[in-house]
Amino acid sequence: MHVITAPSNLGLRPLRLNHEPGTWRAPAALLEAGLLDALGAPLVTSLPRPIYSTEPQAGTRIRNGQTMRDFNLMLADAVRDVRRKGEFALVIGGDCSILMGALAGAREEGQVALIHIDGHSDFRHPGNYDFDQSLGAAAGMDLALVTGRGEPLGTQWLDIGGPLVADADVIQLGERESRDPDFAWPDVQHTAIDTIDVFEATAIGVEGVAARIATMLAAKPDQGFWIHLDVDVLDDAIMPAVDCPGSPGIPPKDLVAILHPLVADERCRGMTVTVFDPDLDPDGKYAATIVSLMADLPFPAPTSVDPIA
Repeated sequence: MHVITAPSNLGLRPLRLNHEPGTWRAPAALLEAGLLDALGAPLVTSLPRPIYSTEPQAGTRIRNGQTMRDFNLMLADAVRDVRRKGEFALVIGGDCSILMGALAGAREEGQVALIHIDGHSDFRHPGNYDFDQSLGAAAGMDLALVTGRGEPLGTQWLDIGGPLVADADVIQLGERESRDPDFAWPDVQHTAIDTIDVFEATAIGVEGVAARIATMLAAKPDQGFWIHLDVDVLDDAIMPAVDCPGSPGIPPKDLVAILHPLVADERCRGMTVTVFDPDLDPDGKYAATIVSLMADLPFPAPTSVDPIA
């Protein structure tokens, strides 16, 4: 295993005047909370913090779109380098827009499936909102973008024909707003993406969720897969230190049980962990929650160890 820190907040909107989302601080906060020790002191590749702006950028209706594209190309290179060494790539973000770069890097080895675990399906795209009226925030668009919906700067990647991942190769787990009458992107339910909202996940239990994931992966047994974990899938009573907290959520013990066999599967190319905001965690309580959760997962042992960690 090899850790890549991706300190991006580019895909998030400001919550108030002059606000800059604090997710860029997440990698440092989690490392300070003992993440590397919990993972066996793997080597770390640290990407530089990109510059956040509230102003529109030329040629895009996605907030920080051009900067986000550049950052994701850098992240893709980092994931590619880790995978060429045969190591599991654990990407610690940052906001959900980093999913694009992670998948672009993982795709060097061929097509990939995606287990998208998030309290929101992140399926905003020009087909379900008026992009002329407001800037899009990529952290709410990442699943749409990686499945080929949206601007070219988020959907077209060098040497990859078509989307980063096909609809039929995606499971979205944990959406909590899909049954609201004003659900923002109901069209996700009319695609080949297999959606398991938090209510269905509770009804069918860990075994039922695991069976659905296993069925999808078994359809293409020689294909690798990627895990995306947005920590806002946890209930806000457990994880309020996120941009858009909510309830209900998947309990931590159930989340670990679902992730356990996936992380241990040799077909898993890596994992993104996103949206923790240390600005909302002044005493480090919620950073410790994330570290504890990660420590319970059977990540591959590091092939190289950081003597400083």
